[in-house]
Amino acid sequence: MRKRTVLKGLLAGTILAGLAVPALAETAWDGPTTGPAGAADKSIVVVAGDLKNGGILGVTNGVEEAAAKMGWEVRVLDGAGSIQGRTAAIGQALALQADGIVINGFDAVEQQAALEGVVEAGIPMVAWHSGPKIGCDAPGGIFANVSTDAMTVSEVAAQWAIDDGGEDIGVVIFTDSTYQIAIDKADRLKETVEAAGGKVLEYVDTPIADTSTRMGPLTTSLLQKYGDSWTHALAINDLYFDFMGPSLAAAGLDPEKGPQAGSAGDGSEAAFQRIRSGGYQAITVAEPLNLQGWQLVDELNRAIQGEPCSGYITSPALVTEEGLAKLGDSNSFDPDTPYREAYEAIWAQ
Repeated sequence: MRKRTVLKGLLAGTILAGLAVPALAETAWDGPTTGPAGAADKSIVVVAGDLKNGGILGVTNGVEEAAAKMGWEVRVLDGAGSIQGRTAAIGQALALQADGIVINGFDAVEQQAALEGVVEAGIPMVAWHSGPKIGCDAPGGIFANVSTDAMTVSEVAAQWAIDDGGEDIGVVIFTDSTYQIAIDKADRLKETVEAAGGKVLEYVDTPIADTSTRMGPLTTSLLQKYGDSWTHALAINDLYFDFMGPSLAAAGLDPEKGPQAGSAGDGSEAAFQRIRSGGYQAITVAEPLNLQGWQLVDELNRAIQGEPCSGYITSPALVTEEGLAKLGDSNSFDPDTPYREAYEAIWAQ
């Protein structure tokens, strides 16, 4: 039986024994403390790439919670995992004459033509995971692209696999070339594994929107191809592992003996449940999704009022079964830092 390890010490200055330090005890707020007061009577639209994606859903929930504190109206449009669906949602957002738009969980390059229409209409845009450039003045006319450092997330996930697997590690990496950020994350996973002497058995490019139909047959095929040499599965998103477990179970592999799965984002509720129960996923590198939803509202408020973006970048957390034991029944990474109070204080000025 493979022994699961817990990373010790600090990684990227934020991770300790399976969870980010802020999740273990309340820490000081490290985000913005100044900015414009909340604009009144605004209506915004969240264009969600695919609400089946736990990360996108978590961020959407955070936006709705923060906007309610601001007194803003929120309309959520679901792109439903397709390029055409996202294009149509952007068009609908334009027709609604929103005061601001949140691009949630898809690449701005994919929707360049549609987003040019938003820019021409003078509607401020902020985004979550819209491309590889994090922070202020992202491409595509986006005021701020909110995210953790994606390369750090990939490095943490890959380092976990290296520490867990030792010298005989054999990794399959899952990504989706529809998104440049997904390519960049997967490339960093591969580089980190190989730099440590590990072997990448295969680099699988499969659409994240099609994981429900593709991951079962893919898993079975990879098991037949690599057998016991496949020790770890790394993916750019938890959604890949939503549909891997049944095929591993059908092959007679229990969670401790089959390929150990680790995700480089985003920390979905389903992933937390699998990790907690030993259900064919060992770790995820989680983002503070609800906090990022609040940040999106704050950044949009700045954009609406012509103020500079904050430039704040949130920190991720390596979530393990051992670390989850310290969170009780929670199935999300919500750092124990007073971000709600901090943002509300800014908006109340």
